[in-house]
Amino acid sequence: MRNPGDSEQDRHWMFQALALAQRGAEAGEVPVGAVLVRDGECLGAAYNRPISEQDPSAHAEMLALREACRTLGNYRLPGTRLYSTLEPCPMCAGALIHARVECLVYGARDEKWGACGSILDIPACEALNHRLQVRGGVLAGEAAQLLQEFFKARRG
Repeated sequence: MRNPGDSEQDRHWMFQALALAQRGAEAGEVPVGAVLVRDGECLGAAYNRPISEQDPSAHAEMLALREACRTLGNYRLPGTRLYSTLEPCPMCAGALIHARVECLVYGARDEKWGACGSILDIPACEALNHRLQVRGGVLAGEAAQLLQEFFKARRG
């Protein structure tokens, strides 16, 4: 489904994140994928792995951040953009701000855990010293469908 406001760059990287989310689903993980990019180069990419890693912090966004930090040799990631198939939770939103990520682009809203506008809006908190730009809804239909199919299969 094409949203007229989606840039080709945003769609390109979100398709990459969706492919990762699909790999996560095939591994039995909740299908969320994330890709961290700067200047057209992927610095980190991952899918959810809390089950396989037995680590509640092994969300796709956190793993992509960790990989990018190792790639750059720095815990700060200015000028970067994170693509996530699902609106980040409070933990991940906080990590994006701590890492000084410039922009978050996500697919589907998360009405249970979303912390970038759905149930919380951590990036809008004026008390924080970094502003994270947020743009949601890029390939939202595709991201939501992947999640719905995954949970339907698990219940079925």
